[in-house]
Amino acid sequence: MNAHFLNLLLIVVLVVSLDVQALSPHYYDHSCPQADHIVTNAVKKAMSNDKTVPAALLRMHFHDCFVRGCDGSVLLDSKGKNKAEKDGPPNISLHAFYVIDNAKKALEEQCAGIVSCADILSLAARDAVALSGGPTWEVPKGRKDGRISKAIETRQLPAPTFNISQLRQNFGQRGLSMHDLVVLSGGHTLGFAHCSSFQNRLHNFNTQKEVDPTLNPSFASRLEGVCPAHNTVKNAGATMDATVSSFDNIYYKMLMQGKSLFSSDEALLAVPSTKKLVAKYASSNEEFERAFVKSMIKMSSISGNGNEVRLDCRRAR
Repeated sequence: MNAHFLNLLLIVVLVVSLDVQALSPHYYDHSCPQADHIVTNAVKKAMSNDKTVPAALLRMHFHDCFVRGCDGSVLLDSKGKNKAEKDGPPNISLHAFYVIDNAKKALEEQCAGIVSCADILSLAARDAVALSGGPTWEVPKGRKDGRISKAIETRQLPAPTFNISQLRQNFGQRGLSMHDLVVLSGGHTLGFAHCSSFQNRLHNFNTQKEVDPTLNPSFASRLEGVCPAHNTVKNAGATMDATVSSFDNIYYKMLMQGKSLFSSDEALLAVPSTKKLVAKYASSNEEFERAFVKSMIKMSSISGNGNEVRLDCRRAR
């Protein structure tokens, strides 16, 4: 066998290897053609009983992809001495894991051992957006499930107190641009935040000011009523925008009015380039939806180190 032929063979093997790794919307077309439909049904059913499900699934997907890539590691339960991601401080409030369990159960009945939990989560996040009146898109599929999940690694998640340079670094490390940062922050249109995530803006903001001066005064006053300095109400908080069950661009409109919750939201107005994008998406829901689809596909394609298809999304095989 000559050297030229061996080189050609090596190139073919490499191309095939890369192709196997690549995600594709058609990944399950033959092995499990009903995959999308089955996941959508599970999300739809859960939403009919609990209106907080869409926000929970979208947030769960973000938190999965930002730690170890999109490998379903956020779904694993703690076991023995290992404390898993879902029990890390930023993830304590994650919920609706049962939706992924239900979808997995239905998929196992239809096509056993085929669809990864990481793909189910990515599909469920898309459905969360679409079923809340937002855009839909073809989800590239073919992710594999990871076996490692460590609570300590949730420190890598962007915090609600981050400033613009911390956000730039955090997103940049994952191959996401400042544009992606602004667009993906629009996911806050769905959801609810506990007082602990934004109390830094309401009490002892700095040595000169008690309250963050960038907050709209009447909005800040309302928040202080819900989140007093020594708040004892466990689940006290506020919705992320005025139309919490609808996926729309109200988040950006409120941000421009000084009515955002997190320091990390307000940070988007700190530099001209991101401030311009906030204004753009505040003025056009269509532009926001188009951009959101692109950035979501980009984020949900962050490579993980998964190498299996779990039979139970809570446990590695």
